[in-house]
Amino acid sequence: MRHGLSNKIALTQIEERLYKPLNAYEQGILTTYERIPVNILPTPEEASKIIANSMALDIQAKASQGKPFVLVLSGGTSPEPLYNALIELHEKSGLNFGNVHIFPMYEFVPLPSMESGVSALIANHFTSKIDLPTDQLHRLNHQLTTDNIGEAIHEFDKAIADLGGIDLLVTGIGRRGSVGINAPGSIFSQGTRLSVLDTTSVQEAISTFNTKENVPPTAVTLGLKDLGEARKVILLAWGEAKADVIRKTVEERVSDNVPASFFQTHSNVQVYTDLQAASQLTRINRPWKVTTVNWTPKMVRRAIVWLCQETGKPILKLTNQDYSDHQLGELLAVYGSAYDVNIRVFNDIQHTITGWPGGKPNADDSNRPERALPEHKRVLIFSPHPDDDVISMGGTFRRLVVQNHDVHVTYQTSGNIAVGDEEVIRYLSFLRNTAEHLGMQDTELYKHTVDLRHFLLHDKVEGSIETPDVRYFKGNIRVEEARTAARFVGLDDDHIHFLNLPFYETGGIKKNPPTQADVDIVVKLLQEVKPHQIFVAGDLADPHGTHKVCLDVALAAIDQLKEEEWMKTCWIWMYRGAWAEWEIDHIEMAVPMSPEELRYKRNSILKHQSQMESAPFLGDDERLFWQRSEDRNRATAELYQRLGLASYEAIEAFVRYHPVD
Repeated sequence: MRHGLSNKIALTQIEERLYKPLNAYEQGILTTYERIPVNILPTPEEASKIIANSMALDIQAKASQGKPFVLVLSGGTSPEPLYNALIELHEKSGLNFGNVHIFPMYEFVPLPSMESGVSALIANHFTSKIDLPTDQLHRLNHQLTTDNIGEAIHEFDKAIADLGGIDLLVTGIGRRGSVGINAPGSIFSQGTRLSVLDTTSVQEAISTFNTKENVPPTAVTLGLKDLGEARKVILLAWGEAKADVIRKTVEERVSDNVPASFFQTHSNVQVYTDLQAASQLTRINRPWKVTTVNWTPKMVRRAIVWLCQETGKPILKLTNQDYSDHQLGELLAVYGSAYDVNIRVFNDIQHTITGWPGGKPNADDSNRPERALPEHKRVLIFSPHPDDDVISMGGTFRRLVVQNHDVHVTYQTSGNIAVGDEEVIRYLSFLRNTAEHLGMQDTELYKHTVDLRHFLLHDKVEGSIETPDVRYFKGNIRVEEARTAARFVGLDDDHIHFLNLPFYETGGIKKNPPTQADVDIVVKLLQEVKPHQIFVAGDLADPHGTHKVCLDVALAAIDQLKEEEWMKTCWIWMYRGAWAEWEIDHIEMAVPMSPEELRYKRNSILKHQSQMESAPFLGDDERLFWQRSEDRNRATAELYQRLGLASYEAIEAFVRYHPVD
């Protein structure tokens, strides 16, 4: 399979010179708003290779002097591509780690065992695969108590000092700008200490401990004062979910609300991002503020939408003076006047709106987002989890069915670990009671039901990997909820498909990497349906990562079939809604909903009862998924209205995907 195709999605064709300046002069101009040096690479893997090569030189330089190299690493997933690059250097180029001493930037306490926590994560993903002496991964005692924690912190600090201090700090940045457990509000002068985890830190630690309940309440963390004393600092940020915090870290003033911004005061710091994480930086997002721009239609739309937001005016009321006052005079030179630009952009955005997401029959489709023909299309909707279809595009889903298209929906993963134990206990109790009512106590089904119910109520260890039986019950709950919702929208059972992709079935939050086996399952379904239209989830801000993997698997399957005759006329649309919404300058199809249609969508989401208040993975957002969905759909409609377009109750938005070469 072709891996990571979602990383190649360029919603805006970003000029290479914006993230790869031709010379120092260009670099200076483009980074006018950046207070920390930022290195932008197309993918985390490319960035990690550059960092690894630089680290290799530093490690070797220290080794040649007979000195140790002190490396501080954060937990989380951000360093993982770097670990892979360093392991490759060790295996292929003989990079020696004999003089390296590694310290975790923080460690959770108390830990159930040495096999959990940040040090264990570093060992499993990195140090166990290189020649680092075991005692040179410096671990905190996992059995710390209030009586000995002060002494342990002192010894930890002393070990770093005795080795000459920190040579290199490599850390990811949390979604709210945290560095390690230095959360918003941390004092810059604080040293190593015991810290209580804030809500976001707990959410980010779930991937390490499998459940929220299993995350320790506290952690020992190096303070910003200690981290600021590192001779060199590398900050990592990958993916769209980090875009806003990178902008705040790099372009806004130092603030204790964004602890990572503290490194603006450091003399030797570098930020490494991929294009998605850099997407909100001025040189990428608003390049006209720092340089001349290649005014593509999409860039023009982005600039005008921004100008409307800056001035508070709808598109057709913008004046020449508005353009000149906001560094957009170049557009007037290109198009002649504000009037000409306004009309062009207004029409461009207006043409995204359609009540016919499958194409309008017997109509001129030259200015419509979808083709009129074939009149009745075969449509395949990919849903990463069993509720993403109705959460993100429930209104469009219903519209496609009502307009007589041949609609299929496929659920890529079982979503089983997102079902709480109490849901299973409820269904097992129902099954037990029914068996007793029918006098079936002697059956294997009854005995198994009673045993499994007892296990969940009394024997299951919180945070443990789910057993196959429990996974089956949880997955089956989601299967029937999905069937109920899809039938409510209007599908027959033979148009509802469950793929149960293997990468997901680990029983824990940490999933396996996708393989060709996953892709083959999707290829088989595509060959069976041969759709004219495909919808896939492009919600890359999903903090758990499943959406991205599911998108990569679907795109790999599409790539494998792109030379098929039917695929050459298949259009692919990406939807969002569960975790974020498309920015208006990217939207290519906007499907409006009436108040009645929005209520219908809400009711389809509510069929997924296991995903309401008791769902394990609601994230930081306290709203339920139907509330998030409605708020985002209404916000999109309100934005269209503020730009001077028609007023709708809500809008679902889509961006077209074009297969890459």
